[in-house]
Amino acid sequence: MKIWVDADACPVSIKEILFRAAERKKIALILVANQSLPTPPSSFITSLQVHSGFDKADDEIVERMSAGDLVITADIPLAAEILGQDGFALSPRGEMFNKGSIGARLNMRDFLDTMRSSGENTGGPPPLNQNDRKKFADQLDRFLQLNK
Repeated sequence: MKIWVDADACPVSIKEILFRAAERKKIALILVANQSLPTPPSSFITSLQVHSGFDKADDEIVERMSAGDLVITADIPLAAEILGQDGFALSPRGEMFNKGSIGARLNMRDFLDTMRSSGENTGGPPPLNQNDRKKFADQLDRFLQLNK
């Protein structure tokens, strides 16, 4: 199993949790982004820079991941693709996406996108807080205990 990170928008505090987990559990962690990312010196942690462009990092993750891999992303369409390939998807806020609810999440995302396109201000997610970081760390630990 590997952990893939949709790293362009992944908060630094979440990356730090992932760095510690990769070292502790000796699991490959790959950060995928369209820019160069600093990573701590580790034989378990790497970064992969892709060309700039819409969904290039997402496409690279989908192409390289295997069934059973974990992908860290807030991108609902990417999470749906990962689940469709028998992978696991976890948001930086600690939400484990699943096949039973991803369709509803895609529908809500599309609805909000339509609202924004019509000029409606739907706001965005609140800033990541300590509870979100704890929920992420707990969910990650639970997943690693069950899937290592």
